[in-house]
Amino acid sequence: MPYNNNTELEATNGKWRTEIVAGLVGYLTTVYIVAVNGSILSEAGISLEAGMLATIMASFVGTILMGLFAKLPLILIPGMGINALFAYSIVEGAGLTFQEGLAVVMIASVLFIITAFSRLGVLLKEAIPESLKHAITVGLGFFLILIGLEKSELVISGENTIVAIGDFTSPTVIVSLLTLFIAIFLFIKNIPANFLITMISGTIFAHFFGILDTGKSTVSINMGEMLFVPSFTAVDELAFWLAIFPLAMILIFENMGLLHGQLHMLERNDSYKKAYQVTAFSSLTCAFFGTSPTVSAAENAAVIASNGRSRKASVTAGLLFLATIFIIPWISMIPNAAISPILIIVGVLMAQNIRHVPLDDLSEALPAFLIVALIPFTYSIADGMAFGFIAYPIVKLAVGKQKELSITLIIISALFLFDFIIKITGI
Repeated sequence: MPYNNNTELEATNGKWRTEIVAGLVGYLTTVYIVAVNGSILSEAGISLEAGMLATIMASFVGTILMGLFAKLPLILIPGMGINALFAYSIVEGAGLTFQEGLAVVMIASVLFIITAFSRLGVLLKEAIPESLKHAITVGLGFFLILIGLEKSELVISGENTIVAIGDFTSPTVIVSLLTLFIAIFLFIKNIPANFLITMISGTIFAHFFGILDTGKSTVSINMGEMLFVPSFTAVDELAFWLAIFPLAMILIFENMGLLHGQLHMLERNDSYKKAYQVTAFSSLTCAFFGTSPTVSAAENAAVIASNGRSRKASVTAGLLFLATIFIIPWISMIPNAAISPILIIVGVLMAQNIRHVPLDDLSEALPAFLIVALIPFTYSIADGMAFGFIAYPIVKLAVGKQKELSITLIIISALFLFDFIIKITGI
């Protein structure tokens, strides 16, 4: 009997160790989001440190909720692409304040929750053509690549030019290139925590080239700045309501795809509904933490590959995110040159979805390519989506395929067209 008890105890301890290690691996592969998302949020009107703290709290709460309620080893972090939509299109593009942008996040998240607890999500999923869904992901990818290139100063944009080659003798450009080469090598070799190593390497390069701002290490966080409350002062503006739809749609479809794939890897497809609901609620909390919404991290594949199978892995990762608060002053030292390669690589990964667009069918490919091209060229995710959604029914009618148009899609396209008419006429 004692032998059996010891064997059971060893097995239990082994499972605990495995889950904790899986949670640690998940944390190390996703903690880069603190610096990257903080940097993007800082361009929407808050301090870098406030953006990092908001990212930490949203990741901590979302991941803990996933562990406690869905009982899954999945990590939730602010989504790449979604953060760009929030900062560059919803806040800057629509002319909203940061707090008004959070109100958009709040309403979009409520719509997300409604779809998670009703059949509305299924109806939307069936109404939007697959080619347009993939085109949005590809367009977001190219947009992230453009942002990464600009942050690295490899390309520059200005009033008299759209894009120009940067100064390759600049220390910032040299550091960016060195870091990018390191990032590509580590990523292709599938080195664990490659993004984290990339940021550390880029910071070291920046130090040697004399462009590292070490003064940031003494920064202190003003907790009063963290009292984010969504503002509805722009509720009477059309731009406010038109910003909600693209955010809600991306939240719904991106999480559907991510969760389906990850739960299939876990062989836990029966947990989809609860995981989807937790993800929806987590995105709502982001409106009050002061960040763009969370999604199920693509890096969860590393947690699963490390044999993470239970809530212990996600709770471990969540607690580690919370502990990251204590190293914010040091994280704030990470320069754009160390962050930009991550944006570029993530953008390339998203752009790979172009293979899912049926290029042999112009009635699908043409609207999709309008979205892909115009999201980065207009510097607006919402406007890029609008071109594709307006073109889709026009092209289908032109080739006599009107039966492929759903009422829901026609309504969505009409709303985008109405938005354009408003912008052109200035009503």
